[in-house]
Amino acid sequence: MTTSTAHIFADVQARVHDICRALIAEGTLPETADLSRVVVEPPRDASHGDMATNVAMVLAKDAKARPRDLAEKVAERLRADALVEAVEIAGPGFINLTLKPAAWADALRAILAAGRGYGRSQIGAQEKINVEYVSANPTGPMHVGHCRGAVFGDALASLLDFAGYDVTREYYINDAGAQVDVLARSAFLRYREALGETIGEIPEGLYPGDYLKPVGAELAKEYGDRLTKQPEAEWLPVVRDKAIAMMMDEIRLDLAALNVRHDVFFSERSLQGANGGEVAAVIEGLRAKGDVYEGRLPPPKGAPVEDYEDREQTLFRATAFGDDVDRPLKKSDGSFTYFASDIAYHKNKFDRGFANMVDVWGADHGGYIKRVQAAINAVTAGKGSLDVKIVQLVRLLRNGEPVKMSKRAGDFVTLREVVDEVGCDSVRFMMLFRKNDALLDFDLAEVIKQTNDNAVYYVQYGHARCHSIFRRVRQEAMPDFPEDEAARIALLQRADVSQLTDPAQLSLIRRLALYPRIVEAAALAHEPHRIAFYLYDLAGEFNAFWTKGANLPHLRFIITNDAEMMLARLTLVQGVVSVLASGLAVLGVQAPDEMR
Repeated sequence: MTTSTAHIFADVQARVHDICRALIAEGTLPETADLSRVVVEPPRDASHGDMATNVAMVLAKDAKARPRDLAEKVAERLRADALVEAVEIAGPGFINLTLKPAAWADALRAILAAGRGYGRSQIGAQEKINVEYVSANPTGPMHVGHCRGAVFGDALASLLDFAGYDVTREYYINDAGAQVDVLARSAFLRYREALGETIGEIPEGLYPGDYLKPVGAELAKEYGDRLTKQPEAEWLPVVRDKAIAMMMDEIRLDLAALNVRHDVFFSERSLQGANGGEVAAVIEGLRAKGDVYEGRLPPPKGAPVEDYEDREQTLFRATAFGDDVDRPLKKSDGSFTYFASDIAYHKNKFDRGFANMVDVWGADHGGYIKRVQAAINAVTAGKGSLDVKIVQLVRLLRNGEPVKMSKRAGDFVTLREVVDEVGCDSVRFMMLFRKNDALLDFDLAEVIKQTNDNAVYYVQYGHARCHSIFRRVRQEAMPDFPEDEAARIALLQRADVSQLTDPAQLSLIRRLALYPRIVEAAALAHEPHRIAFYLYDLAGEFNAFWTKGANLPHLRFIITNDAEMMLARLTLVQGVVSVLASGLAVLGVQAPDEMR
């Protein structure tokens, strides 16, 4: 083979795997050698070459040979590959590769050919995956804490789709249980207020925010004072349904403001029909297998267990599936616990075809992971898997000082207030510009500054700067240089990119060619922040290269007396445009042609 594919790291890895298969055929490696452990990746030190492979390190034991000896056998074959310029064996047996310049020219052509689809992968093989995120209780508007989980889940779903998975985005509506009854009682107070009563200070334990006033007004408009003449047992379900419906409408508007969408809104109450509904059926199914029993839990050792009760009760045998203690399924009043509903919900997901599930939870739910994973193991006979991504807290600041709470919400800052103040793009990018399980300081004043210290501005400015170069080409050198992207790419695909031989140019191509590998690694790890980090580094390298060209005429993009060289260099600019636009789209952030 002499030419590379659109994913040059995958291409070279395939070549290394081919060499391994040849070594298996000749008996140097056994047929049982696990090639999945053999990877090709960028070396930790760029001075060591373009790529490195661990092949000799991970297969030496299979070969019953020293790693360096096996490395020599692999290196001998790699040196014969027309794509490879040089091969060096480092340390105990790592193999460092330097590719020929033609390989990077081919890689750049592949980037141009793919356009904004560059980096799209099929590693997901259209496997169905359910990503559940936000799932905020419908008891009020969304706050800034929900915001981070919403952005993370939405970006993860987009990333998985881009990597070839069949993704369903789901929201679990917690519309059963005590909290929605509290919502109903809070809304009933606002209903009485709308009828003209003086309700005074909101009692402790009810929701105090003004956001329930429209619910009260709507109830007054629809029912007049009729509900006031009914006992609570009659008016509560009516008020609860109205409040939940209006809160969910509000939440959907909040999500739309953040450009977050879901395919499915799943009601918890739908699991709890007549005779216990799906929840009871799933629990009885577990009981029939011996995974549910009546028993008494021993007193907890050390840290208290929040659901411990010293009584005979219905328990899930969670310890048989990897949890620390068995878990209660019924409360003392005979109703099901939240955990029982969660078991039925995840069984429902599995029955809908989702063996692969991802849940995005808040920071206070970390202790809940093992029990739900144990339950899924039980109800799916080990065929279902759940990855829980914990999203840490957001500390909202303005110029370094904590932001005051919202009058409308009562005790928190709403998501809509933040989006309205700084914009959707700033919120989304900065919520992803830190690993999901790390605390995040979000400074409203900093994220709107147009400086290089502001990551979202820096990346978007890199994309806009590329387009400013195209505009200058039309003004200064080539009036008919296409404004339309498809026409521009068609022209640039004919450029002689082999002229790009400067180390800074090759370094930028290498950075662009890394993108498909970043996409696949981020998708497999369920870590969309890797895309944000990569885009920031790419924008940084491009901006540094642009600055270098401003000082060194031989590296400038616009050359009025050499159209062929100019077009070759503009392929680099288009490559940056395509990759920045692709990555920003995965994150749900706009890629502007101009910064205003």
